[in-house]
Amino acid sequence: MTLFHAASREALATAEQKLLAVLSAKPAARAKSVPAEQLGDELLSVVRLLDGEVGLRRVLGDSSAERSRREGLLTQLLTGKISAPALDVLTTAVGERWSTPRELVDGLDELGRTALLVHAEREGRLDAVEDELFRFSRIVAGDGGLERALSDRTAPVESKRTLVRELLGEKADSVTLRLVEQLVTTPRGRTVVGGLGELAAEAAKRRERSVATVVAPVPLSAEQEERLAATLQRIYSRPIALHVEVDPNIQGGLVIRVGDEVIDGSATGRIDELRRRLAG
Repeated sequence: MTLFHAASREALATAEQKLLAVLSAKPAARAKSVPAEQLGDELLSVVRLLDGEVGLRRVLGDSSAERSRREGLLTQLLTGKISAPALDVLTTAVGERWSTPRELVDGLDELGRTALLVHAEREGRLDAVEDELFRFSRIVAGDGGLERALSDRTAPVESKRTLVRELLGEKADSVTLRLVEQLVTTPRGRTVVGGLGELAAEAAKRRERSVATVVAPVPLSAEQEERLAATLQRIYSRPIALHVEVDPNIQGGLVIRVGDEVIDGSATGRIDELRRRLAG
């Protein structure tokens, strides 16, 4: 798992917020949006570019340089080559202060993976992607020849990409294929087996945290559910799907479970905020 220094963690958090805002565009703005899968592909293509261009990586990741200079260079380089939403996310990321240029690229790599996992989530395939990544990691771990072939730094990138497609091809989800291809062609210091395990863990974590089970004393209106989902998304920095259950035995308020965390009447800070928002 990539370890970020403090400044990079803050920069990544800001970039992730921008990514989620782009992915959660309101209906009026969706005409200018792109599918999450395309956004992920574009972000990862920039990771591959910066991974091979040391000078460019250093310039864009130089936090001592003026923000406008870094953003201007990125805009000049990529305008017309990637979508406007992808450029918007990248500009936000480059404008932040990263601890090192390498951590900037690692952060962009994480943003690309997140966009692809969001696509799988929206398609209802996140559990399948998690399972495929885990199973493929076990296959590679048990086949030394395959692991060496996928890890060979001297092998042409296209030959490794072709090998992955032959192994997975139509057998796996498109997101699984993209994530594995990125890992073997641009490992960023990760081993193949270790990287596959991390990817499976990311998918699992997202799946566990993407659904909120809400227990309410009475049914919630559509407007209340929308407000609640928006508030939970802000709290957890990820899109949240609601599963609402009605239990008249609850005297008041809500009980909300997201992953292994429970928000109930005793969690006064968050529940009070939720009540205020639900009341309009």
